[in-house]
Amino acid sequence: MHLRVALAVILFAALAPAITYADEWPEAQTVAVVTVEYEFKPSSFSFKKGVAYRLHLDNQGKKVHEFTAPEFFKAIHMRDPKVVNADLTEIVIQPGEQKDLYFVAQQPGSYKLICSDHDWAGMVGDITITR
Repeated sequence: MHLRVALAVILFAALAPAITYADEWPEAQTVAVVTVEYEFKPSSFSFKKGVAYRLHLDNQGKKVHEFTAPEFFKAIHMRDPKVVNADLTEIVIQPGEQKDLYFVAQQPGSYKLICSDHDWAGMVGDITITR
């Protein structure tokens, strides 16, 4: 009997974050980012720990752009990591394409954002997760 209770507690503890996140997705706050040559609009972002967000990326430029922020992606819980590349370092957005990343901010800190193809031209930004 004690083993069943212990297993139930472990299972609940493992699933509780997923249940919590699932409940938060419909309430996600939208943050829209437009990419153009050679700029993120806006280029600075601040998110609160524990809050669900929908990061809406819209490439209105004529070139492919990347939302490259590997340390930021490690600091969040993503609903669908398939939006991010296989290395979990960037989101590639083709000209005219839009993508959404749903996430919950987890680790407070400051994170660097670049377009990996156009950082040389000043296409950079910063991301902050606060408590």
